[in-house]
Amino acid sequence: MSTESLKNNHLKRIRVIADFQFGKNTGEYLFPDECEFKLSTTKRIRYVLLDGDRVATVRANDGRLTLSNKGASRLYECLKEPGYRVNIKSEVSSFVESGKNAMAKHVVSADENIRAGDEVLVCDESGRLIATGSALLSGEEMTAFNYGVAVQIRKGS
Repeated sequence: MSTESLKNNHLKRIRVIADFQFGKNTGEYLFPDECEFKLSTTKRIRYVLLDGDRVATVRANDGRLTLSNKGASRLYECLKEPGYRVNIKSEVSSFVESGKNAMAKHVVSADENIRAGDEVLVCDESGRLIATGSALLSGEEMTAFNYGVAVQIRKGS
């Protein structure tokens, strides 16, 4: 079997995961044909690279994607608002941008389709992407609660 057909299989697989996780047609935008793959020792996709930079990692425990800053930026460009966005108060954006968690009391708005465990884009009030992370609350809970962590930040921009 040629390595080109393996690459095509990897590309199809990663695009299907992205479409499932973030919505239809996001996979093709997030992962263009030029993507490269680093495999685990069990020959499963572990990292997706574009131009030598990591775009996403496939989590071993559930097969879902976590995004790098580059991947988050590509998803931000691809999805229309409010798609997987959590907007926080601008006065705390510098803390979140430096990698601190986004607290529920600072959430201004959130996509109501967000579920706990989803990979989300954290933006300031003006809509500028500042971080990516994992939602600990649903979108509805983020706007309703006044305490606790809303998004566990993985990477600030």
